[in-house]
Amino acid sequence: MNLHFRGSLGLLGRLFAILLLTVTLEFAVGTLIYERASQLSLQDDEARRLAEHLIIARKLLTEQPREERPTLGYQLTTDRYDVHWSPVAPPPPPLSRELERMRRQIVAWEPSLEKSGLWLRITPGRHSEINGGLRLPDGSWLYFGMRHNGGKWAFTIGRMGMALIPVLALLIAGWLLIRRTLAPLRDLTHATHMIGRGQEVVVPEAGTSDVRNLIAAFNAMQGRIHRLIDERTETLAAVGHDLRTPLSRLRLRLESVRDAEVQEAMGQDLEEMGAMLESLLAYLGGDEDPETPVRTDIAVTVATIVDAFQDHGQNVTYDGLDHLEMEVRALSLRRAVRNLIENALHYGQRARVSVDRKGEEVLIRVDDDGPGIPRDRLEEVLRPFSRLDDARQRNTRGLGLGLAVVQKTVAAEGGRLTLANRPDGGLRAEICLVLPRVKRT
Repeated sequence: MNLHFRGSLGLLGRLFAILLLTVTLEFAVGTLIYERASQLSLQDDEARRLAEHLIIARKLLTEQPREERPTLGYQLTTDRYDVHWSPVAPPPPPLSRELERMRRQIVAWEPSLEKSGLWLRITPGRHSEINGGLRLPDGSWLYFGMRHNGGKWAFTIGRMGMALIPVLALLIAGWLLIRRTLAPLRDLTHATHMIGRGQEVVVPEAGTSDVRNLIAAFNAMQGRIHRLIDERTETLAAVGHDLRTPLSRLRLRLESVRDAEVQEAMGQDLEEMGAMLESLLAYLGGDEDPETPVRTDIAVTVATIVDAFQDHGQNVTYDGLDHLEMEVRALSLRRAVRNLIENALHYGQRARVSVDRKGEEVLIRVDDDGPGIPRDRLEEVLRPFSRLDDARQRNTRGLGLGLAVVQKTVAAEGGRLTLANRPDGGLRAEICLVLPRVKRT
């Protein structure tokens, strides 16, 4: 049985976040180191090119007469370098650490520039520019400028984009591998939900050794659980059969009792014992209900139950819809409604039953005129074997399982049971069932 569970990706998401963080940090650190090395390499290359350009420009300017040097400087200017000549020089600015390093690189490439008074400075602006000057043999000065037009950054961004391609491929591959590794855990989660609904699902042992051991332990555990449930069901069936048999014999023998008063008292005791047995078997019957939901007219079903109580002389009335169909476990729902009506009659003089619909909800209400239940004990009365004699001021019959059986039946239908004290006195028990949504085609 191949299981696929599409639920919360908590563990998968966390593992992928760890992978994403690791890859991101590795990419950032690697890019920073690579970019730093590239900058140093680029700076060294720029220093070499500038040194070559300065040597050529100095040689050409030195060989030309002073009056022709300004024109020659203009001719030596390119889109990368500005060159012009001046007979005087301003005082050189102090060099920053980066410019001092670049100056040493220029001198390293062309040692003849060491004694030329070479200086550099940076001119801020939209395009950062390195300006400088050096002294010619006759005491005049050659001024130059080297522009940065942003090409290096465009090259860097493009290089980072290319580096992102393998990173994204690694993330996708990591996601798929992590998802495949965690697939057995998703199957295990699905199987856990199925077990909660009373179904047995054997999960294939797959994944890492730890996950396989976990799945093996899970399969063994659910095997033990289902064996216990089967044994309990068989035991309850046997006990129910064995107890019903002597009760049936007692009812037959009761007919031979001549004293009418004794016969009636014994009959009531046998009836109560039978009701106790039925409620106990209904509550302990296990979560797996063999009854199949069928299309049922709930309004007609409830009205029929009310008619049966009226035929026995009980003060029960029905006020509600004439027809309302939905798929339910009909026998279980009938037992639940009967339990609520019997509970209302036991603690009050009459019961008013209604079936109504509000939107997608079906409401089955049973109101009584009894003493009600203290607000702080409304939840307690729904617990199994709960007895609230002091709250209802009458002797309680049975085992205290009536409302617990109703709650269990309603929960199996996906509904809820609520109890509330009515403003004009008495208790209201309300079953709320949700109609399935109609799929639109």
